[in-house]
Amino acid sequence: MALVDIGANLTHESFRHDFDAVLQRAQDHGVAQLMVTGASKDGSTHALALAQAHPGLLYATAGVHPHHAVEYDDATDALLRELATHPEVRAVGETGLDYNRNYSPRDVQLAVFEKQLQTAVDAQKPLFLHQRDAHHDFVALLRRYRDKIPGAVVHCFTDTGEALRDYLDLDCHIGITGWICDERRGTHLRELVKDIPVNRLMIETDAPYLLPRTVRPQPSHRRNEPMFLRHICEEIARDRGETWEETAEHTTATARAFFGLPAL
Repeated sequence: MALVDIGANLTHESFRHDFDAVLQRAQDHGVAQLMVTGASKDGSTHALALAQAHPGLLYATAGVHPHHAVEYDDATDALLRELATHPEVRAVGETGLDYNRNYSPRDVQLAVFEKQLQTAVDAQKPLFLHQRDAHHDFVALLRRYRDKIPGAVVHCFTDTGEALRDYLDLDCHIGITGWICDERRGTHLRELVKDIPVNRLMIETDAPYLLPRTVRPQPSHRRNEPMFLRHICEEIARDRGETWEETAEHTTATARAFFGLPAL
């Protein structure tokens, strides 16, 4: 059963020494296509290069994460717009708001988020979104642009039922990661994932982050990688009362439709 990992940070330095082996392990565990997340100016350029080097397997997003919003300037805006013209780049982002860390001032985050919303409108590509502790401002700004953009996925959803309903009301897709496997902070997702319509649910690892805590044995290096997507799929299936094959089939079909990925 083929899986699609909609969010893997494969440009991360931890993958440099064994990148090809990581891709092979992913494929050996059923991951047929991966979206490489672009979260900065350089990271987005790197993500595109990886996608171009691995056609049919890797695709990319291009954006600036709110942590890096202070680095966003006219040259960055022009670069993201150029990257969005490439066929391998299937979404604008990772973009959004993060008031948990506030690595960039909130007013700067809002301005940079709006610039990337406009880029998605102009490129007519979907959004790959990040939101943490900023739901009110995030939804208010997204709502102004939502009807002009072909799609939007709230990546790595960890929020409340109210937030989930707001996103679904905006016709957003929802990305679920191994956070659902965290007995300390993710147990609420095991109930909420039942409420996500089958054609709105997608799965992701967010590798190398968020190693599922229920993976056994736990790797000594603690690095998450796309091979663990099947484990996340199995956990979600159990919570939804589905077989893992059903969840795999539905999430893969949804991801391919959302990002315009070819069936294999």
